[in-house]
Amino acid sequence: MKHFKFFAVLLMSAVCLWAAPKGKPYTAGSAKVVGAVESKKPFSGERLFATLDSVGGTGTWMEWDVNGVKDPSLMGVLEPMLKGTNKPEMVWVITERAKPLAAVLLPKGNGETILFYELQSLDAKPEPLAINPVLRPDVVLRDYRQISETEYAHRDKDNLKVKLLPSGMIFSYDKKGDEPLYMVKDYASRTLDEKASILTDYEDYFKYEYSLMLRAFVQSVRGVFNWQPWHWYMPAWNSKWMLKRSELEAILVRGVAPSFFKLFKATTAAGETIEFRTNGNGYSELEIRR
Repeated sequence: MKHFKFFAVLLMSAVCLWAAPKGKPYTAGSAKVVGAVESKKPFSGERLFATLDSVGGTGTWMEWDVNGVKDPSLMGVLEPMLKGTNKPEMVWVITERAKPLAAVLLPKGNGETILFYELQSLDAKPEPLAINPVLRPDVVLRDYRQISETEYAHRDKDNLKVKLLPSGMIFSYDKKGDEPLYMVKDYASRTLDEKASILTDYEDYFKYEYSLMLRAFVQSVRGVFNWQPWHWYMPAWNSKWMLKRSELEAILVRGVAPSFFKLFKATTAAGETIEFRTNGNGYSELEIRR
């Protein structure tokens, strides 16, 4: 019985947490408020991310960059706030659901509130990838600690590092204990159906590896690129630069793994290069060159 009472209290708390504010329909542009969480004092980091995780489940919240490409649906929510006196302190977006969800952290009295908005979509038109002209380590590497004159390590993940170069930077991530990628040796002699199935398996593997690199590299820094973190996942934005099926098939025909699989390689209008690569054995890099 005690367990039932505890569960009932917990359920009621969740209902209160997710009840949208009363009154007129709370909408902003095409978005609508689906919940709010208030704190009488500023959220601690632990409570803030626990709240986001309780809403996002196994999905990943991505931080919005005020200097990045603007999605009209999201700006319908943010523009009135940005023009007012009570400006957002931080904004996040999660896409692993039927409709994207935005979380907006706002000051409220002596505390803070998080408003959750359901968006119809993330609807910015694709723009060419660009690197911001000024990259200050104290801004870009806010979540990293300096370990030498040119090297930084992530505050929560020692195996995620950045090395500054005279003309760019290299991010590296080492996932110890990962099984090496198995290379099919007889791909060239397989039937067409078998080849198609094998290609799909490898494509799925590299899509997963690419998503891990985005979380490790792109989502751990601020203000490096003009794309928002979620744009990197969208085929309309990234397909031109991703590893092509024909390129992957050529590797499988040879039957020998290269030293690195180049999953994404772009050249900006200014001639800069951005390359994501993995060795298929738990080690990956993002290289930015100017």
